[in-house]
Amino acid sequence: MTKRIYLISGLGADRRAFRKLTFPQDFDLVYLDWISPQKNESLEDYAARLALNIDTSTPFYLIGLSFGGMLATEIAKKLKSVHTFLISSSPVYKQLPWYYRMPGRLSSQKLIPIRLLKKSNGIVMKMLGAKTHDERMLLKQLVVDSDPAFMKWALTCILTWRNKDRPANLTHIHGTADLILPVKYYKPDVIISDGGHFMVYTNAEEISNYIVQKINNAD
Repeated sequence: MTKRIYLISGLGADRRAFRKLTFPQDFDLVYLDWISPQKNESLEDYAARLALNIDTSTPFYLIGLSFGGMLATEIAKKLKSVHTFLISSSPVYKQLPWYYRMPGRLSSQKLIPIRLLKKSNGIVMKMLGAKTHDERMLLKQLVVDSDPAFMKWALTCILTWRNKDRPANLTHIHGTADLILPVKYYKPDVIISDGGHFMVYTNAEEISNYIVQKINNAD
């Protein structure tokens, strides 16, 4: 039986972030690419519109990366996926580091010039966990190709997100070297040793193997 997985990328990224994940041939991968947000649209409402691209007539799984994990959480609460996997993300808002939740209350993120969101320097690469030339080049290209207006909207959504409910059948995968969302603020189900925020790419084999095993064992 074909296993259908919907994948949602992270902020400032697209489906290329998942390109090193490997799955057997009976896994059908469907990428939920970004759609344009509506004015002042909340994360919850955006997730509901994104979910319209999911075929609910057959069982499905969700994989959400970083910001995409928050969207996957909201979708799973309403559509009841067979299982949801969060990679380098937060299942509930109270697990976000306090310094992310505070700007949301002050709305200071709205003061950030859009052009600054397009910067990709060495500090940013280190924060994301890029180590090799290939990883740095991909991340730089993702930043170049990203829509700064979308990034600013998404940042506001992250900082004002107030979800308290963790859906059933959810696995949170997090790395010990994540500098964007430090693991000390979380209680992940699966810990990837030395995994940074971009471990979906740098530690793709380990993450792929775990997800495949989890899905196959549930059959």
